[in-house]
Amino acid sequence: MERILILGGGVGGTLTANLLVKKLRARIDRGEVGLSVVDTTGQHVYQPGFMYIAMGGERAANLQRPERSLLDKRVTLVIGEVERIDAEHQVVTLTDGRPLGYEQLVLATGSRIVPEAIEHFDTEAQHFYTAEAAARLRVALDQFNGGRIVLGIAGMPYKCPPAPLEVAFLIEAEMRQRGLRDRTTIDYCSPIGRAFTIESVSEMVTPILAEKAIELHTFFNVEAIDPERKMVQSLEGEELPYDLLVLVPPHQGQQFLMDSGLAPAPGGWLPTDRATLKVGDWPNIYALGDATDLPLSKAGSTAHFEAPIVTERIVAAIEGRKVDHKHGDYLGKVMCFFEIGDGKGTLLQFDYTHPPRPPKPNQLWHLGKIVFNKTYWHTVPKGRV
Repeated sequence: MERILILGGGVGGTLTANLLVKKLRARIDRGEVGLSVVDTTGQHVYQPGFMYIAMGGERAANLQRPERSLLDKRVTLVIGEVERIDAEHQVVTLTDGRPLGYEQLVLATGSRIVPEAIEHFDTEAQHFYTAEAAARLRVALDQFNGGRIVLGIAGMPYKCPPAPLEVAFLIEAEMRQRGLRDRTTIDYCSPIGRAFTIESVSEMVTPILAEKAIELHTFFNVEAIDPERKMVQSLEGEELPYDLLVLVPPHQGQQFLMDSGLAPAPGGWLPTDRATLKVGDWPNIYALGDATDLPLSKAGSTAHFEAPIVTERIVAAIEGRKVDHKHGDYLGKVMCFFEIGDGKGTLLQFDYTHPPRPPKPNQLWHLGKIVFNKTYWHTVPKGRV
């Protein structure tokens, strides 16, 4: 039996599994191919919805489904935590000692937040990168009656690059709606020399920041938080006072990838070929989504477009044929919606060679994002789009 093992039950791992079933159904039914997904909790979480918990428009219960309900019945779901990968002997060992062999391995292991990397982060800073943290931010916003709000990024790379800007715009709109805007100053801190990593997007959002009177601070790499003085300090020597501090926490890849020698410390991002999505020199290990070191957004939409590439390459290997490069080469395609506030949004669509050209923000793109969020469960993980 040809064993395909997928680590991670997020959008990338779930979609890849279901696409593989579509291509290999007959072989799976005959017992020639085995397909398993390993997930730590067995619960699939729609992380883009966390932002809407923070803004009061979503509940955590709506953002979670059993992973089993999203997988084709031919896929074996293994609930467990990975301890180590022995790539030479093609064995994954779980923390409970279970060994799982494979011939083809897919690493859809995502990223993890490490707020503890910055002292006082947990007690002083709010964020929205877990459902629980987003709920706490909502409480903090409800209690806020004016003062200085500082939003920033405490480490790169991080999941969903537009999210902190989106939250800044949404918070600004909320302050106006609550009659607090004239009593509130909002600062947005970018760790690079512009508002957003992609220049064309930065050119779009910079005038919007100015229009909404959100002060932009560039080259502000968060280094420390002073809880006594209520100051956030940058590596560059700048410091800003805050009454409400909202920071994107530092991110890393999974520790077991570093322990297994597949991803270098300290970041833990997998060295991934930009076209084939193969990891390092291993011919049978693929990575997608947040786990890679590719110069792309760490977002579900990235994994969405990478999953068919991994599928084609694994199917070609099992069928003993050449890869169809039209379907088996990743060109860096990413597409995501971008909230601007006041019921408006835009769309970012790009690849390795074509930067995004965002359309003028309007209500249509905002509604498009809302519809996508609601239909996600029935479309993306099951491979229907």
